[in-house]
Amino acid sequence: MSDTPITDVHAHILLPGLHAEVERRAPELVEEAAALELKRNGAESLAVSGPMVGARVPKLTSVAERLAAMDAQGVDRQWVSASPNHFYPWAPEGLAVWIANEANRLIASHVAQAPERLTGLGLVPLQHPSRMLECLDDAVLGRGLAGVEISSFAGDVELSDERLEPFWARAEELGAVVFLHPFGCSLDERLDRFYLSNSVGQPTENAVALSHLIFSGVLDRHPGLKLVAAHGGGYLPFAIGRSDRAWRVRPEAHRCEHEPSSYLRRLWFDTVVHDAHALRHLVEVAGGSRVLLGSDFPFDMGLDDPVTEIRAAGLPDEITRRILGGNADALLETRVRA
Repeated sequence: MSDTPITDVHAHILLPGLHAEVERRAPELVEEAAALELKRNGAESLAVSGPMVGARVPKLTSVAERLAAMDAQGVDRQWVSASPNHFYPWAPEGLAVWIANEANRLIASHVAQAPERLTGLGLVPLQHPSRMLECLDDAVLGRGLAGVEISSFAGDVELSDERLEPFWARAEELGAVVFLHPFGCSLDERLDRFYLSNSVGQPTENAVALSHLIFSGVLDRHPGLKLVAAHGGGYLPFAIGRSDRAWRVRPEAHRCEHEPSSYLRRLWFDTVVHDAHALRHLVEVAGGSRVLLGSDFPFDMGLDDPVTEIRAAGLPDEITRRILGGNADALLETRVRA
C-alpha cells in the first residue's frame, strides 16, 4: 500500500440470499416493485441491465473477486454499501426492519473477511422514520459498520421530513457516515427510454434530496453530520446559483441560515461525475477536503479506472492526494466504534 491508502467510498455488494427471502415473504409486493421498475426504466434498459449485473455478480458477492479487482484498479480500500435495489422502500414496517438488520449482518460479515481493506455501510428503513434509529445503532454499534446508506426519498418521506430529526441527531452523535445514493426517480415513465432513468434520474434525485436537506435547515441543526452524496451530488453543485437566488428573493426558500451554496462545503461528494471539468468545478465549489474518490464499483455506469481519472483531472497534487484517500480517512477518524 502507498503511504496514504487509496480509498473508494462508492462500491457495492449484492445480497442474493436476502432478496430471495424478501421474495418469499412478500411475493406480491416484489412483483409490484418489478412493475414499477419496468415503468421507470423501460423494457429496453432492463434487457441490458439484467445481463450486465449478472456478469458482475462475482465482484458483487465474492471478497476474493473484489480484492482482485481492487488490486487491478490500484485501490487499497473500499467502503462497501448495498446495491440500492436492496432498499425495498415499499416494505411494511416489520419486513423493512428485518431487511435492514439482516443487510447489516451480511455486510459486516463480508467486510470482516478483509477488515484492513474493506469498510461497511449498512441500511436503515427510510420509509419508517420511527425505526431508523434502532437500525442505525445496529449497524454502527452492533455490527461495527462506519455508517449507513440511504436513498433520496422513500414513500412519503423526504429528507426534510421532521420525523428524521432523531436519525440525523443520532448519526451526528455517532460520527456515522450517511451515504446518499438514490434508487429510482420520481419522474417515472418520462425517463423510460435511452437509459434516462439513470443518466438523468440519478443526478436529479441527488439534487432534490440535497436541496431538501439544505433548505429545511437540517445542516444548520446538525453541523457535525457526515453526509456523502453519490454521483458528485448530481446537478446541484452545477446549478447552485439558482438556489442562492431563490434564498435571497423568496421568503419560503429562506429557511436555512445561509446561502445554499455555502452548505456545499458542509457536505462531501464522490467523484462519479464522468468529466474532468465537472470534477474540477466540484472541487472549486465544495473544497478540496470535501471530495472523495468513488467509482460505483462494479456497475457499468461507474468509473472503470477511477485512480487514473482522478490523477489525470489536472488538480493540484495535494488535492489529488486528499481525494484519493486522505479525505476518506479523515471522515472515519472521529466515528464511534462498536
